[in-house]
Amino acid sequence: MSSDLPLLHPDWPAPSGVQALCTTRTGGVSSGPWESLNLGDHVGDNHGDVLENRRRVAHWAHLEPENFHWLQQVHGKDVVLLPGSDQMADAAVTSAPGQVCAILTADCLPVLFCEQAGTRVAAAHAGWRGLADGVLENTVRMFPESREVMAWLGPAIGPEQFEVGPEVREQFLADSREADRFFTMSPQRPGHFLADIYGLARFRLGRLGVTRIFGGGFCTVTESERFFSYRRDGQTGRMASCIWLNS
Repeated sequence: MSSDLPLLHPDWPAPSGVQALCTTRTGGVSSGPWESLNLGDHVGDNHGDVLENRRRVAHWAHLEPENFHWLQQVHGKDVVLLPGSDQMADAAVTSAPGQVCAILTADCLPVLFCEQAGTRVAAAHAGWRGLADGVLENTVRMFPESREVMAWLGPAIGPEQFEVGPEVREQFLADSREADRFFTMSPQRPGHFLADIYGLARFRLGRLGVTRIFGGGFCTVTESERFFSYRRDGQTGRMASCIWLNS
């Protein structure tokens, strides 16, 4: 893949047989609030434009569009094994070469996974609900040995923008009181908090023995020229974080 394409490439020491990319909002044909590389087919965009955008991403990856498995994400914790027929889930894992695990986001946290042996990869969609319910834990458990897993955290809402209510904080604290350090009082709304979704993800992965964690540091809300953001714009497009094994 050319470095001048409108893509992000994870900066991590993945094995050579592991391929991964993350799209930005540029490089596509969609117009209006979905301009331009919207990959979500559930957000009101023209269906033909979405198909063309997906075709472009497949072309950049040197794959066919049918290699990409687009999940019906429901903010849950289920993980599907690819290739397979059940696509209603928020994470996918595969050991089959050429099968792309693809996650759509526009503020939620996309997490890509591989292991040192380079024989299995996965992608997870971690909004706060899925993160609190254990979608990352369920994904890591699909690997034979969690300590051999590495993870890359893709573009998500930054800790200075992710304001949540007290019920969100309490859900994480019910799992572990240590999660309190990833919440600070909101300066704008009394009784609300700013949540660090990157910190929460690192904390939960670390408890599983996943210590090689890369990425993070993005903010979909403030980087408006680069990323879609549902919290910023409401009606908007979706970016994709994708991972696969070489054929």
